[in-house]
Amino acid sequence: MWLTDSSIGRKVVMSVTGGALIFFLTFHMAMNCAALFSADAYNAICEFLGANWYALVGTVGLAILVALHFIFAIWLTLQNMKARGSQKYAVSERPKNVEWASQNMLVLGIIVILGLGLHLFNFWSKMQLQEIMGTENFIAGQAGATDGVFLIQYTFSKWYYCVLYIVWLAALWFHLSHGFWSAIQTLGWNGKIWFNRWKVIGNIYVTLVILGFVSVIAMFFFKSL
Repeated sequence: MWLTDSSIGRKVVMSVTGGALIFFLTFHMAMNCAALFSADAYNAICEFLGANWYALVGTVGLAILVALHFIFAIWLTLQNMKARGSQKYAVSERPKNVEWASQNMLVLGIIVILGLGLHLFNFWSKMQLQEIMGTENFIAGQAGATDGVFLIQYTFSKWYYCVLYIVWLAALWFHLSHGFWSAIQTLGWNGKIWFNRWKVIGNIYVTLVILGFVSVIAMFFFKSL
């Protein structure tokens, strides 16, 4: 199967799964921003996306996308290292016109995965997982699994979580900004004129998504002071 047997096929899998994950992040950011305007609206979204069958199907699908993206990233990285062989030790400087992010995508990806683990611990394990298990986990003895606004306030009232999340989001920005135009190139939408345009569009789009997440962190942190 060419999607797994060829380098181009593996890059296509990376591009498609990465694009799907960017769309999910856009939805997640928009959902979180609802908390900036209405606690009731955000909690209603959390209840709608709780342990219902469609939310569980979406969660499984998302987990598969993340797993495929990470596995194929490791696969391509090992393939590139094998192809370079001893030449990788002869390069001491970054090649011209090669972005820093493109040289550190694996490291950025690992930071993103670690941040995802932190996020699952802070939110998913205390919300949807509790509903799946049929248990009632009262956060700090005050709120249950569907009180998303309280959980955001509780988490981002702690400065160290704010710092960790901002580091995670910074790594995510580098990862996505490179991944966006790289996916466009892999899928063949890289004409001389539109390639640079896609890079600008991608940077703006990714920046807006990340700023949306940061705005939620900042608002709830300063609100807690």
